[in-house]
Amino acid sequence: MAVKSSSAEKRHRQSEERRLRNKAVKSAVRTSAKKFVVLARKKEIDEAEAALKDMVRKLDSAARKGIIKKNAAARKKSRMQLLFNSLKKA
Repeated sequence: MAVKSSSAEKRHRQSEERRLRNKAVKSAVRTSAKKFVVLARKKEIDEAEAALKDMVRKLDSAARKGIIKKNAAARKKSRMQLLFNSLKKA
């Protein structure tokens, strides 16, 4: 890579580290959401509740760090909670 200055090289290294860290957090959020949905579809209420709590924790953390937008996290939490509530009714 042809970067002009040492400060630009450092900035590039920093942005790459942040990109990888953010990618890992987003991946963890998606994985926990999928885990919850799978448990919900199997109608395993206790395990699904634990997975929902874990997913909410990860979403809140990602939103607080600015990795995902606050409203996107709120929307995902709301939809997952609706799914969980429909499980409990059935």
